[in-house]
Amino acid sequence: MATILPLDEAVRRLVHDGDTVALEGFTHLIPMAAGHELIRQRLRGLTLVRMTPDLVYDQMIGAGLADRLVFSWGGNPGVGSLHRFRDAVQNGWPGPLAIEEHSHAGMANRYVAGASGVPFAVLRGYRGTDLVGQTATIKPITCPFTGEELTAVPALNPDVAIVHAQRADRAGNVQLWGILGVQKEAVLAARRSLATVEEIVDELAPVPGAVLLPARVVTAVAEVPGGASPSYAQGYYDRDNDAYQAWDAIGRDRAAFTDWLRREVHGRAGVSGGAA
Repeated sequence: MATILPLDEAVRRLVHDGDTVALEGFTHLIPMAAGHELIRQRLRGLTLVRMTPDLVYDQMIGAGLADRLVFSWGGNPGVGSLHRFRDAVQNGWPGPLAIEEHSHAGMANRYVAGASGVPFAVLRGYRGTDLVGQTATIKPITCPFTGEELTAVPALNPDVAIVHAQRADRAGNVQLWGILGVQKEAVLAARRSLATVEEIVDELAPVPGAVLLPARVVTAVAEVPGGASPSYAQGYYDRDNDAYQAWDAIGRDRAAFTDWLRREVHGRAGVSGGAA
């Protein structure tokens, strides 16, 4: 059953050096504050997993948390490249970063396989791409029933999955709605999970189209108002487009990034939100 904890304690209990860690959320409900807490705790040697690495992974990579990135697209949405990510891959700063690239469908199906307790997923989507030759975890497979040539990808079972949601109740049941990615699948696939939420309430009011993560599948819940900023949380606050644009200049320059890290992350322990 889920335990309600402060964010710093939840990260300290759940995430360890060398873990495979997935922070999921698509367009909104991105767990930015949790990513900053991982940076503050100076974790090292992580394998970071995310379908769409954006600002929070650029920041975590630039802070030296990751040895490896498993992903299906990376960029600053609507702006351009992730410069800390590029610097790590191209120049090894602040350390070398190995990458494992998949398609969105491949990553989503890997989480589904992990959540389903099966060793791999099968799909058509990689045919005709050069990812098969570039990524060791994509393998051709022949359908035993039709003889069709398909591709297989191994299940993803992160040590820890971290998501952000609108709210949870005091028992640890988590409710999220709006544009969703693979939060549910990541939590179900992971060995441990943390949900940061905008608020903890006595009772979860029904919301059309909402996803409920029952307390039995969530390890810990932390109340972190603004925990997705500068992405948005539907019903709570809007996307801060200026912050995404401002990040481009910060991320381009090592000195500017290092100064930002000192001021906005290490200098703001316990403060949620705010990416730039």
